[in-house]
Amino acid sequence: MQKIEHVFFDLDHTLWDFEKNSALTFEKIFTEINFSVDISSFLSYYKPINLDFWRLYREDKISKQELRYQRLKTTFDNMNLNISDDAIDQLSVLYIENLPTFNHLFDGTKEVLDYLACNYTLHIITNGFEEVQLKKLKKSGIYSYFSQVITSESVGVKKPNPLVFEYALQQSGASISNSVMIGDSFEADILGAHAVGMDVIFCNFDQIKVKKNTFKTINRLVHIKKFL
Repeated sequence: MQKIEHVFFDLDHTLWDFEKNSALTFEKIFTEINFSVDISSFLSYYKPINLDFWRLYREDKISKQELRYQRLKTTFDNMNLNISDDAIDQLSVLYIENLPTFNHLFDGTKEVLDYLACNYTLHIITNGFEEVQLKKLKKSGIYSYFSQVITSESVGVKKPNPLVFEYALQQSGASISNSVMIGDSFEADILGAHAVGMDVIFCNFDQIKVKKNTFKTINRLVHIKKFL
């Protein structure tokens, strides 16, 4: 990968520890509004449901508003809890407002960014909501590392749509041949970027089994140094 000049990162689940920050956010808002629910039980339902609804959102099958509402509604329904729409809407707003206030990064994030910044131009490509992602980057202290922050909302389509990667390359002045995409979503980040011809590094932190994974793969961020 000697020809690489531009490194594109996903944000959530790749650099920014989404699950940890999300859990802390729910703990905070449940306590603040005296919402009586067992947080461990809630999260055990919410995590896979949230991923399912993000997949639907990524495939343009639901809107942002539907994602924010339905992931909570479905979780409570599966827990056999009768929660009013008003309460769900309140929780949804509080969650988005408070999520960027927690800023845990994966181990080695700043070490890796310091290492890469000496030799490469760094960028972000994220499907996350624009108003939230910028806050995450700034409050976690890593915003200054990135030349371009490309959100799917700014493009109008989401990863793995090739238009996202083509737009990111254009905005950053990069080319397919001198760029690499690094992310945790095999479908959105790895297959999406590979489809337009970019090199890729798969962050398989949970060591999930993926069919026909012939791509460069790491299970810790610091292992990026093996390839760059």
